[in-house]
Amino acid sequence: MGTHRIRIALVEDNKDIARSIKNILDAEPDMSVDHLFANAEEFIAAFMRTEADVVLMDINLPGKNGIDAIRETKPLKSFVQFMVLTVYESPAYVFEALCAGATGYLVKGHASELLAEAVRDLHAGGSPMSSAIARLVVGSFQKESLQRIADDQLTERERSVLDQLATGLLYKEIAAKWDISTETVRKHARNIYAKLHVRSRIEAIRKVYPDR
Repeated sequence: MGTHRIRIALVEDNKDIARSIKNILDAEPDMSVDHLFANAEEFIAAFMRTEADVVLMDINLPGKNGIDAIRETKPLKSFVQFMVLTVYESPAYVFEALCAGATGYLVKGHASELLAEAVRDLHAGGSPMSSAIARLVVGSFQKESLQRIADDQLTERERSVLDQLATGLLYKEIAAKWDISTETVRKHARNIYAKLHVRSRIEAIRKVYPDR
């Protein structure tokens, strides 16, 4: 029994890039680019008639952009896997594309030697990403996790105290600024340390504000 050939649709407005991608993938024994589209509108109009397992989508297209095209078509055939192929490494584009329904994201400059294996990985249920993009994703999740630590565990006043401590103010300076006792500020600080499972101002700041 032969191996199922991965059917690919490519949405790319640059003819030279489209030809290069098609040549790379058509040379693989288990896949082929069966559909080429120069813009999102053509792709959307033909999507329901297009037999594709994987869609490779550029972002910067004439007219409707690639992310909007993914958002519009992914719900119509949930089994079709979308991978963004783009020059953009912006976190905003990455997360907008993933939220729209893409499950892979490759930067064009690094894609040629990774492309065929990334298509196989995507088709098999993986989420291939360029290493720089993967670092952006991990970094964002880490920052969101730290933000949730502060938002979920600390009261509004405790967050304010920690913000003041992060700027370098002493307990007595915070107390004078808010017209409260130094002991009240110290009590807030003890609560912060206990909730964050740390033992000092420095550890608390590093845990919630790793860039400081």
